[in-house]
Amino acid sequence: MRAALFALCASAAALAGSIAVGATVMDEPAVNDDAILQGMPRALSEYAFFIDGARQLPNYEVVRYELNTPLYSDGADKLRFVYLPEGTKLVSEGDGLLEFPVGSAIVKTFAFGSGENRQLIETRVLLHRSDGWLALPYRWNTEQTEATLALAGARIALTWPDGEEISYRIPNKNQCKACHSKQGAVIPIGPKARNLDRDWLTMMEEERRLWSVPQGADTLPVWSNAEQFETAALARAYLDVNCAHCHQPGGGASNSGLDLRWEQDDPVKLGLRKPPVAAGRGAGGHAVSIAPGDPSASIMVYRMSSTEAGIAMPELGRSTNDHDGIAVVRKWIEEMPTS
Repeated sequence: MRAALFALCASAAALAGSIAVGATVMDEPAVNDDAILQGMPRALSEYAFFIDGARQLPNYEVVRYELNTPLYSDGADKLRFVYLPEGTKLVSEGDGLLEFPVGSAIVKTFAFGSGENRQLIETRVLLHRSDGWLALPYRWNTEQTEATLALAGARIALTWPDGEEISYRIPNKNQCKACHSKQGAVIPIGPKARNLDRDWLTMMEEERRLWSVPQGADTLPVWSNAEQFETAALARAYLDVNCAHCHQPGGGASNSGLDLRWEQDDPVKLGLRKPPVAAGRGAGGHAVSIAPGDPSASIMVYRMSSTEAGIAMPELGRSTNDHDGIAVVRKWIEEMPTS
């Protein structure tokens, strides 16, 4: 993953260099700080995050990053970027979320396919303003030349290479809040130090974009190298990334009593032998969130394995099942001692 990360960085630098032949990076248009700090730009290009949006080639002020364990979104590829205002730095006091200065932005593009067949679907931006974070979705046009503001969201019919047809959802502005909300405030959920590559964090520190690499950074398993990690670590990382933004104190599903954060070590709060707060369709007739040794009797697996509204978990962000994620959580539960 690290090798791939630097290959991407090198590739981006090479591309930027080829475009800036005979000039300097300072000739590239600067990121539009005003667009980040006020209003709702109608077009993604107004921010100037990219010098080539179709190729997702970032502006020289924008830095690409990846996550060790990514959130599943119908199998979409995600291209992630951060922008920090000149002279500012990220701050981290531990392995939790990095603190972004006002005026910064987190940019994530969702795409399907590869090479010449890659199709950009949407780009979500999180803008840090003086009154908090604002989440906005932008939908790419068919020509892949521009993405426009999609406050109402959208449904897009897509066909996977294996023939599976899916109804991909671009969330509306309020649905963005559902996953990015804690104690009523919108927050980022992805860039936690523990889920970021140490080499990337070191690079950011050396470039004076991060105060220091914190203890506990880069501790979540690298999902693309899953065979190198224990099942429990993979499952806990998966739950932390895909579920804990709601299932934690102050999160949107805190009333469930589940706390699926990586740092939680109370078995009951993780769901072991824990009865549901309210038995309903979502329980599927099962008695506990996790029945050690028996994934088929566990509400958690039941809900992860459904795409039916009112049962499926997570509620947003997927219309298909993440078979790899389900398999890891099933194996984790199977390996649990029954007494």
